[in-house]
Parts: sequence; C-alpha cells; structure tokens
Amino acid sequence: MARRCELTGKSVMYGNNVSHANNKTRRRFLPNLQKKRIWVPEEGRWVTLKISTSALKTLDKVGYTAMKKRLAK
Repeated sequence: MARRCELTGKSVMYGNNVSHANNKTRRRFLPNLQKKRIWVPEEGRWVTLKISTSALKTLDKVGYTAMKKRLAK
C-alpha cells in the first residue's frame, strides 16, 4: 500500500541531504502515517484508515463525515 494519507492525500516529499561541504544527495521525507480505527455513527460501523497525524487532529475536531465532505470539494 502506498505511503499516502487516505483522507488528505498527503504523501512522500523529496529533497536533499546537504553536508557541511555542501554536497547534495537525494532523500525522502515520509509522512507521519498511523493506522486508526474510527467509529462512524452515521454508518454504524468501524472504519480503519491509514491517516496522517495532522489529519487525525482535524478528525478529532470536526468528525469523519464533516471531514469527508470538506475534502470532497
């Protein structure tokens, strides 16, 4: 499975390691993804999501249904 947040779509970023001598080598910045079970009262079931921690904070604040609606726009 890809390293991508299922709600926000946040994924891997690319950049450089820069040494003291200013040598540049490619590197990857991985998103902070967590697997989380969320209760969805509208559907009456648990949903398992692979989401970033920033999306998890937003999810706690606004709820699953409101967040899906907000991101669908």
